[in-house]
Amino acid sequence: MVNNIFIFTVALFMVIKGATMATKYAAQLAESFHLSRYTVGFIIVAVISILPETFVAINSALEGIPSFGLGVLFGSNVADLTLIFSLLILFTGRGLKIESKILKNYNIYPFLLLLPLVLGLDGYFSRLEGIALIIAGGIFYYLALKNGVDGEIPMSKNTNYRRNSLMLIFSMAILLVGSHFTVSSATSLAYYLGISPILVGMFIVGLGTTMPEFFFSLKSARGDDDSLAVGDMLGTVLADATIVVGILALVNPFFFPQKIIYVTGIFMVMASFILFRFMRSGRTISKKEGYLLFIFWLVFVLVEFMVNK
Repeated sequence: MVNNIFIFTVALFMVIKGATMATKYAAQLAESFHLSRYTVGFIIVAVISILPETFVAINSALEGIPSFGLGVLFGSNVADLTLIFSLLILFTGRGLKIESKILKNYNIYPFLLLLPLVLGLDGYFSRLEGIALIIAGGIFYYLALKNGVDGEIPMSKNTNYRRNSLMLIFSMAILLVGSHFTVSSATSLAYYLGISPILVGMFIVGLGTTMPEFFFSLKSARGDDDSLAVGDMLGTVLADATIVVGILALVNPFFFPQKIIYVTGIFMVMASFILFRFMRSGRTISKKEGYLLFIFWLVFVLVEFMVNK
């Protein structure tokens, strides 16, 4: 057991560290090509931010436990939409401002999160359904980029292409190795302790994989770039629920416990509707609303432990 705990701790640290480094060097590499802040934050950083969940989910599928990966994806999404937003407000000491372009680009956002729930009602994701999810996520990203690219605000110049490229590849290698050992050690530890691996995926691995987008969003919010902070979080969640689940189904079509859809999935969609309701109220997420999001996450944790005990 001690060995499993040690391996799991080191592996999860590798996932968090690798993803954090990948986010940093991907943004710096993007600066070299003079991409706009919107493009870097909403597209590049969001895509890099989903790598931890993606690698963990794919490794879980290859090892024959895809429900573990699905639990990580949906569990981290609920945390991103509630806990992480409340922590951003706590650490910045103020509410988060919401620009009108975010509300415009993400108008159908909560409804898109319903797609994996509808397709997964029978407790199975086929390759065809995986393709449908990937296409839906891809279309959303295309439209968000098309409607929001702002070429008038270029990032600062950075010409160190080779170093940034090598460091990005190195950080992704760390992430890949860490994700493999995270899955194997986490499931072994869960079985040893007699608890559901899904709970370990949702609340230990899932929270760990939210750290890269949290660090990036916190840095952005402290620099008064609330749009980047909010956009990165929303983009990551949608990509997890559509593109990453779709990739998981393509790698290995799988059956899974339907309670992941009826409980975790429902909480994920509810969290998105509540969050967007708060965004539209004065175009800001206030401190009070941040506390309510935190309470919602606590309720989610309690329900999950009751369902999976």
